[in-house]
Amino acid sequence: MSVLQTLQERSKNTCELCASTEGLTQYILPPSLNENVDNSILVCKTCLGQIEGHVEMDVNHWRCLNDSMWNEHVAVQILSWRMLQRLRHEGWPKDLLDMMYLDDDALALARATGEHEDEANKIIHRDSNGVVLEAGDSVVLIKDLKVKGSSMVAKQGTAVRNIRLDHENAEYIEGKVDGQNIVIITKFVKKT
Repeated sequence: MSVLQTLQERSKNTCELCASTEGLTQYILPPSLNENVDNSILVCKTCLGQIEGHVEMDVNHWRCLNDSMWNEHVAVQILSWRMLQRLRHEGWPKDLLDMMYLDDDALALARATGEHEDEANKIIHRDSNGVVLEAGDSVVLIKDLKVKGSSMVAKQGTAVRNIRLDHENAEYIEGKVDGQNIVIITKFVKKT
């Protein structure tokens, strides 16, 4: 059974955040590089657009987190925590965050994208053109790069999909090149 089929069965073909039944798709939680049931959830088009920032945040839509934060699946709990963190300045999400419990491993994964950081304290990753990079973006290498600790050379023009951000250093991102996870310096990439 595929990951998508497992998610559909697990959620009874509803969005695991808002319970909508329309426009459902699989969402892989960043910074995951591989697809599996433990790091994926089924979301509707409305939730996905707001999660990825393609549409303006509708604060009232996210009142559904009052229920989804108690979901038995850790991936749903993590995404609920992240969305509550984005909305925490609205008031009511802060109350929900105070009630929510994540074990240490889940909390570390939830914090991996920096949602809990204030904008002034966030580390901003920028590509060679100054464009802001986000976890899950795709980039292209703008020059050949030798990979330290191996004989591999990542060639110019190589696409790196679903990047992860280093939340301690704005110059480092991680991604897979030729099946190998590598650290890449942001000044050598261009966002696609």
